Amino acid sequence: MEQYANALLYAIPFFIVLLLIEIGYGHFVKDQKHKILDSVSSISSGLTNVIKDSLGLGLIIFSYPFLLNALAVTEIKATWAVWLIAFIAIDFAGYWNHRLSHHINVFWNQHVIHHSSEEFNLACALRQPISNLLGYFALLLVPAAVLGVPAQVIAILAPIHLFAQFWYHTQHIGKLGWVEYIFVTPSQHRVHHAINPEYIDKNLGQILSVWDRWFGTFQEELEEVPPQYGVLKPAGTWNPFLINFQHFWRLTVDAWRTKKPWDKFRIWFMPTGWRPADVREKYPYTVIKDVYNYDKYETEASAWFKGYILLQMLVTLGLLLFMFYNFAAIGYEGLLVYGGFLFLAVFGYSSLMDRQRYALYVEAFRAVAGGVFIYLTGDWFGINTYFEQAGLFLQCYFLVTLFAAVYFTFFEKETVSSNLAV
Repeated sequence: MEQYANALLYAIPFFIVLLLIEIGYGHFVKDQKHKILDSVSSISSGLTNVIKDSLGLGLIIFSYPFLLNALAVTEIKATWAVWLIAFIAIDFAGYWNHRLSHHINVFWNQHVIHHSSEEFNLACALRQPISNLLGYFALLLVPAAVLGVPAQVIAILAPIHLFAQFWYHTQHIGKLGWVEYIFVTPSQHRVHHAINPEYIDKNLGQILSVWDRWFGTFQEELEEVPPQYGVLKPAGTWNPFLINFQHFWRLTVDAWRTKKPWDKFRIWFMPTGWRPADVREKYPYTVIKDVYNYDKYETEASAWFKGYILLQMLVTLGLLLFMFYNFAAIGYEGLLVYGGFLFLAVFGYSSLMDRQRYALYVEAFRAVAGGVFIYLTGDWFGINTYFEQAGLFLQCYFLVTLFAAVYFTFFEKETVSSNLAV
């Protein structure tokens, strides 16, 4: 976990720089692909994901070292060959994991957040789940385990493989000629994120595009079919916690409501979108029919409100980076408390983005808890060692967030579409 946190110390600033370049380029060419609240929601989803993963919150059903010990029939020495085989094995496993996520109801729950943005940009790439609480990915790495690929190689390549999927979430790069035949490109991934009937569940590859071509899931981006983004059952919220478990909640409710015991069981493992006939007729869901004409989600957002939300996200990001920098010093119990504060921050300001009244109570609880913690300990997890009076500054910050939540909940009247570009 500490190694992962150290890797994120370098990866997160790199991602932010690329995001700023994309936003700047969009502004320069007058073709902005970012909208403030949507991008904040995407980045905040990424923050919750890395907090969860760095703290090891989840249950690993099968680990790769376990499979390696149980199945290895040979041992590959750590040469260039083992790295190449490991990379291909991870990418092959990633393709099938991705395919399962798109085609099986219960697995879709942990992937839907990545598709939930109605925009497509680099921020969208950061929409990663916290609902993947059961780790089974290692089962798809059985070929690597049989060949004896060392666990250390898999551990190093897995995050690199994930981070390498960031760059192609953009609309500013066109088709790339011969590269399209080997690697996943922005054009191919625009197809993957689209909800057009021609594009649904296509281009499931992660780095190599050959798997889609071999297994019949490849689709070229068509000039006459401009991609439209999102999910057919729109999320209708900026809150990443709610998006993470929306689909699971729908499945649970449908399983409860259906009268057939067999349907109560099989709904979890049926194709994505399948519902028992009795609940489908009695409790229909709103599904987008015309992908070119539907209302994207938006909430009231003045310029001051957008600025405040950006500030909240940036402070949360700064506190997250401090946590990673002091990962070992804080200790696991302290990290759980720290992570809880960060989760509360994201839940609070994203609920405020939705204009939910309960956001005020979340912010009030966090402000009081944070202030009391600093008062009792005289510090914020050792931050005063680096910045004198930083604890006092954070107490003031908590107080400001409380007053801001009151103001934006009860007093701000201006109504501005959040779909205005950055």
